[in-house]
Amino acid sequence: MKKILYSTAMALVLVAGPVHAQTALMFEPGSGDFNWDSYEALKATQLNGEQVTVFGPWLGPDQKAVEAVLAYFGAATGADVKYVGSDSFEQQIMIDAEAGSAPNVAVFPQPGLAADMASRGFLTPLAEGTGDWIRENYAAGQSWVDLGTYAGASGEDTLYGFFYKVDVKSLVWYSPENFEDAGYEVPTSMEDLKALSDQIVVDGGTPWCIGLGSGGATGWPATDWVEDMMLRTQTPEVYDMWVSNEIPFTDERVVAAIDEFGAFARNDAYVAGGAAAVASTDFRDSPKGLFSSPPQCYMHRQASFIPAFFPEGTIVGEDADFFYFPSYAGKDLGKPVLGAGTVWAITSDSPGAQALIEFLKSPIAHEVWMSQSGFLTPHKGVDSALYADDTQRALGDVLLGATTFRFDGSDLMPGGVGAGSFWTGMVDYAGGKPAAQVAAEIQASWDALK
Repeated sequence: MKKILYSTAMALVLVAGPVHAQTALMFEPGSGDFNWDSYEALKATQLNGEQVTVFGPWLGPDQKAVEAVLAYFGAATGADVKYVGSDSFEQQIMIDAEAGSAPNVAVFPQPGLAADMASRGFLTPLAEGTGDWIRENYAAGQSWVDLGTYAGASGEDTLYGFFYKVDVKSLVWYSPENFEDAGYEVPTSMEDLKALSDQIVVDGGTPWCIGLGSGGATGWPATDWVEDMMLRTQTPEVYDMWVSNEIPFTDERVVAAIDEFGAFARNDAYVAGGAAAVASTDFRDSPKGLFSSPPQCYMHRQASFIPAFFPEGTIVGEDADFFYFPSYAGKDLGKPVLGAGTVWAITSDSPGAQALIEFLKSPIAHEVWMSQSGFLTPHKGVDSALYADDTQRALGDVLLGATTFRFDGSDLMPGGVGAGSFWTGMVDYAGGKPAAQVAAEIQASWDALK
């Protein structure tokens, strides 16, 4: 009964949201500086009306943007492409797969669910050679292969996921005017960042605004700090073992990364309002100190979405800007970037599904969305000038400069940890509890789930 009910509902939704081959294209082929050669090359694959269904998490503007991209695939190949978005994607895709009515391609908001579905035999391996293509054409290519490789039903690791549309978290926001007035320069290493923080204190200022408040999700901003610090003090392999709990939270390397965060957040001289204000300050309010006069702080570490909470009228690139949250010059760990992104996987194999993944390799598939904003890519073959604005272009440059990319670790941990004890533990730590004690409590909660 579940399959029949869902299939009927799905059919109604599909009718409501198709991306047909005849859909008007946003940019006329041959116009502008787009890579039209990659579009023309798609025409070698003719699907002659084959229906290709895509199910993902995007609604609203993002749905319109992805439909605009898929229209090029339909126009070039003759496929009848239908995208369906849902705000309950994670629950629905599993229902679909279990009922045998999965879409051809599913767009996963994070790789944990994709890995789970691969282990149950619900995903089809990507075509041979895809991993080599990613290594060659994506910045930090091996990272993207690693993030898309999961154990299948047989237990063998296979590449199932292709990342397309990425977000960046390893950023520090600041006011260029405040930096200029004080004579400060953007730091290019963690050593320089700490030296700048000390100099700001010497000059009578406060270097950082940090806030962990987020209602029922209070504490999550600190987990991003710890994840960034893990990537700047340990190898990617150690980060992966921590995220999967192959090494426990109580490992001295993890405790040290927590204390690296504490060097900023638990230093009264470093934080606006003092260390006691960190846990109680709402993360949405915390960057506003950058724009007060005189400034309450000079820097704020947060992901690319934070300008939505800047004071009304703030112009990014003028009133506010950002720089890469730097790595240690003395640790030889390259330029790691923490972030998130969507992974595309085949959930119902067909020639059209295989062709769609191939399409995602083409520069045109990236450039069409780049020009609409809200999209970043590690694809080295795209024209960065096509980003919608300078801010998006600069964010894209952070991705292109990465030597390692890792997904937000808390999102990959069990919900009771990554969206539970890790959050609350960071609040306790910001309040003064020792890192080792906090780590032991988080690990105990993880052990209890096993």
